[in-house]
Amino acid sequence: MTSTRRCDEFGRACSALASPELIRLVTEIDDNGTIPPRGLARTLPDLSPHQLRHATEQAHTLGLVRTRQGLSLTESGIQLAEVYDEAARWARAHGYPGVTSTFVTRVRATLQLLGSADVSGRRQERNGEIGLVVSLEAAESLTGPKTAVESWIAGHGGADLSATDALDGARQAA
Repeated sequence: MTSTRRCDEFGRACSALASPELIRLVTEIDDNGTIPPRGLARTLPDLSPHQLRHATEQAHTLGLVRTRQGLSLTESGIQLAEVYDEAARWARAHGYPGVTSTFVTRVRATLQLLGSADVSGRRQERNGEIGLVVSLEAAESLTGPKTAVESWIAGHGGADLSATDALDGARQAA
């Protein structure tokens, strides 16, 4: 596998794992335990039924949850929660994307940064807009979150992440 292809796959994986609904679902179960049957809307009341459905479908597709007497994490889901924690710790330590960001915003921004082609700390321009800027020191210290994501993908990602791409494509078409 070429380095470019590996970077593309890593970027797609980061994008799939950066879904705010997925982050919320995985971390909620990790922090508070199994979500009782038909209790998802009560547990995450600020998410729409569509967002809840998408998050659970994505979590099932990736093998992150099981539905025995409620919604609970698989071993893969528990390990992804640790990846999310690592990403949030890095973001908090570097004030990324902002000093007062939420957990979900930190995790999402860190995964998006990892998935971008240029993590050198330079200003990134996309569609005429300047993206978030990280210091060179912060960019160099991204090895912790990057290694955590790579390890998770190596052990649990692969084909499942391609299925998630298809799921996201179908969601956007709807």
